[in-house]
Amino acid sequence: GRREGSGAMGGSASLIPRDLLGEYQELTFLSKQEILLAYKRFSELLPREERENACSVRVPKSHILTLPELRANPFQHRICHVFSTSETGDDSMSFEDFLDMLSVFSDSATSDIKSHYAFRIFDFDDDGTLDRKDLEQLVNCLTGQGEESRLSSAEMEQLIQNILDESDIDRDGTINMSEFQHVVSRSPDFASSFKIVL
Repeated sequence: GRREGSGAMGGSASLIPRDLLGEYQELTFLSKQEILLAYKRFSELLPREERENACSVRVPKSHILTLPELRANPFQHRICHVFSTSETGDDSMSFEDFLDMLSVFSDSATSDIKSHYAFRIFDFDDDGTLDRKDLEQLVNCLTGQGEESRLSSAEMEQLIQNILDESDIDRDGTINMSEFQHVVSRSPDFASSFKIVL
């Protein structure tokens, strides 16, 4: 029969078909409530006339970056890049990309999943390893780009050496995914700090 609430007064909940909602729950770490809230937040990033097609349109990266959860995140551009499935490389997001992102950053996602995506976010040149250049960009993102917070090149060199000494198990000068996951598995606060809550 008619989906409840599809009349003029209907809430946004009626806009995700029920079978899709079930599928999203199976494919993500999100609850039904979280998915509906995500849908509402995603729709609000769209112009009014596109909102009813929120499941099938892409939101430009510039709109995604207005979300307060991302606005303050030093890795906002990398996060959009890693979760976007855009074929043109403009880092725009579909609703499913957006859900994937929220799922990885949710409290329910496993450490393994979180560390997998953290690695991809920190791999600035997308070459599958974290080399000195990636680590330098990582440190700059974390310390901020301001003059007073920037590390001197000697401090940066020392810090990167420390990171490599700690993490680069096969001593090839870069950190690969399994090395990264090994390090993360020993830092208990990693998972709780790697999150976005709507």
